[in-house]
Parts: sequence; structure tokens; C-alpha cells
Amino acid sequence: MSPVLTSPIKVGHIDDVQELRKCKPTVIPERFVRDMTERPVTACSAQDVPVINISKLGDGEKEISRLADACENWGFFQVVDHGIDFDLLERIEKVGMEFFMLPVEEKQRYAMAPGTVQGYGQAFVFSEDQKLDWCNMFALGLEPRYIRNPKLWPRRPAHFSETVETYSTEIRKLCANLLKYIAMSLGLKGNVFQEMFGSAVQAVRMNYYPPCPRPDLVLGLSPHSDGSAITVLQQGKGNSVGLQIFKDDKWVPVLPLPNALVINIGDTLEVLTNGKYKSVEHRAVTHEDKDRLSIVTFYAPSYEVELGPMAELVDENNPCKYKRYNHGEYNKHYITNKLEGKKTLEFAKIRPENSN
Repeated sequence: MSPVLTSPIKVGHIDDVQELRKCKPTVIPERFVRDMTERPVTACSAQDVPVINISKLGDGEKEISRLADACENWGFFQVVDHGIDFDLLERIEKVGMEFFMLPVEEKQRYAMAPGTVQGYGQAFVFSEDQKLDWCNMFALGLEPRYIRNPKLWPRRPAHFSETVETYSTEIRKLCANLLKYIAMSLGLKGNVFQEMFGSAVQAVRMNYYPPCPRPDLVLGLSPHSDGSAITVLQQGKGNSVGLQIFKDDKWVPVLPLPNALVINIGDTLEVLTNGKYKSVEHRAVTHEDKDRLSIVTFYAPSYEVELGPMAELVDENNPCKYKRYNHGEYNKHYITNKLEGKKTLEFAKIRPENSN
């Protein structure tokens, strides 16, 4: 989420989807219409994504074993009894919605510059002919403090910055706690990731998906995996079901549990675990009549950290699958490419012909 210096990027005209919605278009602008192979055909029925009770993780092996199974076989799970006050969850949703409901002129004071990922607009757009997502985003770098851009922190709505600060502090504690138990699920010391990550990088992104008159033609968010170690997703209470994960060669909707948070494994943890825990492609779809808000927190190692498969997870039966690399360089690679499945992780994979 750090600012990235790029050469001038021509992205063409990008319609604001909320403003489009106000016009109630009968025809979707061509830049939003997906090719036939990308359109969100009816997904399979929702499956029960694993649910982990964080308060039970310290009680013994049973819940940690369930966590290991969720990480290895799903890459996604929901957490309950996470210790974050429900009132705070409601407050962050409230200020998020209030921001997106501001006049477009006000929101564009915090516009996301092409080639960067902080501010208001659409991220990961790098060409004039690139298909656009039916979504408005607002993203902020949080930690370490030097990645923040103070000019992008809005003055309206009231208490926005204060609420984001409080929320992000609690989510950071949750991430550190989860990584402790994820380490234990791998048979490692609980503090291994904390010591490795250093000053962990944290960013937040709010996604707003207005209703779309032709949800069969568009995507709310393109299929991708996350570059983080772990990602925390809060889905707006009472919103339409929009998150889908790619499992067993099909798209599976994720039904949110009340006051639960959705966790997913990112590319970084896939590399560190030598592929034992894999990041999973996911996407967002839209609804004809209902809008949707999601609040996403990305948690990753310091940009200075060198990453590669952990020695404890490499042996004769599990040879090293990824090369070592600098996380800051990977982050630049990730945010300067469009969202396209797990393509951004390809550079780190060791090809069989080069493995000798």
C-alpha cells in the first residue's frame, strides 16, 4: 500500500459507478461489460465455509486442528468470538457508508492517482481498454506510519479518522493473534511470524458496490488472490451476498455470519508455508437491487523482510517451491499489475527445470 512511483499511465475515462447508478442506465457502459468467459454465470449453492471460534484456540488441539484444516483445504474461514466490540463493527460500517454517500465532488478530493492504491476511485487500472469493476473503493495505508498519506484522510464524515484508527488497532491485534495460532497449527513456535514480520504493514480498503441493472454482465471485483499474509474482511450487515471463492473448480458464495469476520490466506503465507496453506482466488459479484459494503484489512510483513519457504516446511517430500525475494519488491510488483487470478505470484515460483 505504499505509494509507488510510476511513469504516466493512461487509463482513459473511468465512470463513477454510483453516479452511473443515479442515471439508472438501461445499457451498461462497454468498459464494464465482461467478456463471455469472465461473466458471473450462476454460481453453485453456498457451502459452509469453516467457522473458527478464536476464544477456543487456546484450549487445546481440537480448535487448532480445525484451523489447520481450514487453512489447508479452504484458504478461507470465518471467525467468531474474535473479541472486537460489535458496536465498533457497526461504527466502521456507518462511517464507511457515510463516506460513499458524500457528493462525488467531495470524494474526488481524495482521488486515487493512476498507478497507486491509496485514495478514492478504482485501483489496479493500467490501460485505457482494461475492463472496469462495478465498484468504488477508498483505501488508506495505516502502518507503519510512513506509508500514510495524510492528504487522503477525509474530514467528512465526522469521526471517520478516529473510527478507522480504533478499528484498525483492534484488527491489528486480531491478525497478530491469528498468526500465532496459524504458526502453532503448522507445528511452529507461536511467535515465529511476529518476529519475522518486523513492523508489519497494514492497510484498509472499503469497497462499495451499488446495485447494477445487469449483474450478469459485470463483476464487482475481478478474480484475484491477496498479496498479504492474511486478510480480514468485514461484510456489511444485511448486505447482499457478493463474495465468492474459487473452490473445486467452481465459484462458491460465502454467506456472512452475523458479527463474524472472514479471514483468508494471502500469497505471502502461501510462500512461507511452501504451498501447504494456499491463497485462494476470490471475486465479488453485484446485485440488481441491493448495494453492498465491505471493509478489508491487509496484514503483511515489513517491506524490508526477505521471504521464502520456511526451512521447517521444506524436505525431500516437499521440495522448495518458491524462491526468496524482498517483500517490498513483491508489493510493488503486486500493486502495479491488474487483478488477474494468482498471476502476481508466478514470479516467485521455482520451475521444475530450474529447481536443480
